[in-house]
Amino acid sequence: MALHPRLHEITERIRRRSAPSRKAYLDGIEAMRQAGPLRDRLSCANLAHGFAACGPTDKRRLRGEATPNLGIVTAYNDMLSAHQPYEGYPEAIRGHARALGATAQVAGGVPAMCDGVTQGRAGMELSLFSRDIIAQATAISLSHDMFDSAVYLGICDKIVPGLLIGALAFGHLPAVFIPGGPMTPGIPNKTKAEVRERFAAGEATREELLEAEAGSYHSAGTCTFYGTANSNQVLLEAMGVQLPGSSFINPDTPLREALTRAATERALRITALGADYRPLGHLIDERAIVNAVVALMATGGSTNHTIHWIAVARAAGVVLTWDDMDGLSRVVPLLARIYPNGDADVNRFHAAGGIGYVFRELMDAGLMHDDLPTIVPGGMRAYADEPRLAEGTIDYVPSVAQSADDGVLRPAAAPFEAQGGLRLLRGNLGRSLIKLSAVKPEYRSIEAPAVVVDDPRALNRLHAAGALPEHFVAVVRYQGPKANGMPELHSLAPLLGMLQNQGRRVALVTDGRLSGASGKFPAAIHLTPEAARGGAIALLREGDLMRLDGEAGTLEALVDASEWQARTPAESTAHCAYDIGRNLFALNRQLATPADRGGLSISCGPPARDGGPWDYDAEYDLGDDAALAAEAPHESKDA
Repeated sequence: MALHPRLHEITERIRRRSAPSRKAYLDGIEAMRQAGPLRDRLSCANLAHGFAACGPTDKRRLRGEATPNLGIVTAYNDMLSAHQPYEGYPEAIRGHARALGATAQVAGGVPAMCDGVTQGRAGMELSLFSRDIIAQATAISLSHDMFDSAVYLGICDKIVPGLLIGALAFGHLPAVFIPGGPMTPGIPNKTKAEVRERFAAGEATREELLEAEAGSYHSAGTCTFYGTANSNQVLLEAMGVQLPGSSFINPDTPLREALTRAATERALRITALGADYRPLGHLIDERAIVNAVVALMATGGSTNHTIHWIAVARAAGVVLTWDDMDGLSRVVPLLARIYPNGDADVNRFHAAGGIGYVFRELMDAGLMHDDLPTIVPGGMRAYADEPRLAEGTIDYVPSVAQSADDGVLRPAAAPFEAQGGLRLLRGNLGRSLIKLSAVKPEYRSIEAPAVVVDDPRALNRLHAAGALPEHFVAVVRYQGPKANGMPELHSLAPLLGMLQNQGRRVALVTDGRLSGASGKFPAAIHLTPEAARGGAIALLREGDLMRLDGEAGTLEALVDASEWQARTPAESTAHCAYDIGRNLFALNRQLATPADRGGLSISCGPPARDGGPWDYDAEYDLGDDAALAAEAPHESKDA
């Protein structure tokens, strides 16, 4: 199937824009590749340190035999349900590598925090920056010149993007990501949400709420809703760096264990020591990045990736923008309904046909690149197949020809919606994003007065005092990367969802994040420029009339132009009375780029001509989209 013209145009736009930085990146990893595996060039003392704790067989191989050594970078901890299954993975990987005549070592561990635990707490202010710490920790893990390939054990929110950014800094090494799988179904996510809303209305006790939450989050594995963690898995498969069909196999099952062994074997087969060298930096190019965005739109995935994948792309020398994402969303149909943009959990999505079905539909419609290299033979077409276990051996079979549940999955010819799950909003407040797929059409626009707060908890206090208007737009500002690390504001969802259920028209406008579980009310999020950078959101005053129109792609303050120009930004009234580590991230907040530039607090990607980080805004015309703009006048150039 020929590639859709718009998909081709956007990919070419990204390729042209990225040409200088992509070339610099590829030149850098080529230089590392030419140096070859460096273990045999280590001094005797260096090498002895590297294998001192190994057993006799591994020592013999590491001393001089030309066999691959696999680095394991793990985000294991047993507080995160998604990461708890990784506890035994290193030993299983080492054992299988040894059986294959190779070696494997844990190269290092990276931190892994849980947004579900820190929601509404001060610890959430460390969340976004944890991605950059994970990237740095990954680089430290791989810095010993001991490894010919690497596997990555991580699933959740910032952890996968952080691992990817760190792995791309060592892009001459092959990389395979190994998932742990989702927990089995608990109580329906819709039921949990209903209890949350009743609790917010004072109609459910804390005991009822805790029982519902515990019934939903009940065992090892990722949470079963389609938030950032499970979106990560889909995007990894869309880029071809995780085994086909491996994302949503439950933990501690024979197929899950077989896939982990298969991932280990694949990582060992694609090193520079063999004849099938597949370095990560060659696999992740502009086509892979576009595939990831397409998969995100087609499945209604996490809004967090509008920040994270810009950062991931730049780590590979690729410059991705919100305009690119918006353009792709306008041509990619919505093929899946998974909570929060539907009732199904990821287990039901997988049973209905899952990733293989979605990818085949997209490729057959010309809406996904099928010509990029992946970690497996067969390229992206291999990702339309599903793994089956037969007598201990994995066989791949074609995914289902028809959806097993058209309430969850539909073909590209008859989608849930003709356009994907995201829309870029423009207007006199700046640029922001809305996840349309989670919002029913009748709620996608609103005109109402602003209720302006600088602390999300203030909104709950206003509700408790009966001080909220019947219809309103909640403006929660000073929540961007520079202000406080851009925490998720998902704790507001029960309140706003409950008010909408009562027939009131509500919306959220914020320079913060909402969540991978962005809910059913309209929310303009990631507003840029943020208040802490002098953005127009700081000009808003209580009672200002606002208009948000998701379908039209507009967000405006309906204030007289002369009055608007005369206003000065309001200072933040929010203050954190205690530290809990926030001071350690003061430099991150100071350095952080805007949300539409990835919210990065570290140098990311290849060095510029002067050896420093690339100034993407200065080096490129980020709005080189004249052809697209001519066809779609609503698409303006990047600021």
